[in-house]
Amino acid sequence: MFEIREILDLAIRLEKNGEATYRQAIQSSSDEELKAALDWMAQEEARHGQWFSKLQCSLETGGKNPFMEEMSRELFDDLVGGQSFSLKEVDFAAVESLEELVGIFIEFEKDTVLFYEMVAPFIEDSETRIHLETIIAEENRHISRLKDFNPKSLKAALPVR
Repeated sequence: MFEIREILDLAIRLEKNGEATYRQAIQSSSDEELKAALDWMAQEEARHGQWFSKLQCSLETGGKNPFMEEMSRELFDDLVGGQSFSLKEVDFAAVESLEELVGIFIEFEKDTVLFYEMVAPFIEDSETRIHLETIIAEENRHISRLKDFNPKSLKAALPVR
């Protein structure tokens, strides 16, 4: 039912929504260290979006069925819209520590993986399924990187302001 182009459109939109949410959160935080962490995560989301865009550009052009492509794109638009999953519920102004913020980042990434896993059963084409598995693996790598951070190593990775 879904083709890789639609899934990559979805992945790009999710990354952009996450980036926008983190950039908005920077405005609501007064802690410079947390602002720097939010900025770092926004940049990570932007890099992921670029990675998905490059993957999309590397695929063959043209779809199998323009009507089905449009229908699945509309379905994804309805499902995702401006969604940023668990980030939607976060009051970033109330976050008090880097540990708490990294936990929020990890939950968002897990929600994204869960969403892709829910989409997987609707993919009939084996090549598209392989691409989706690649996307899920990339999101899981992001989660692993976040889990490996501790506040001291995150502070060291953050840009100096």
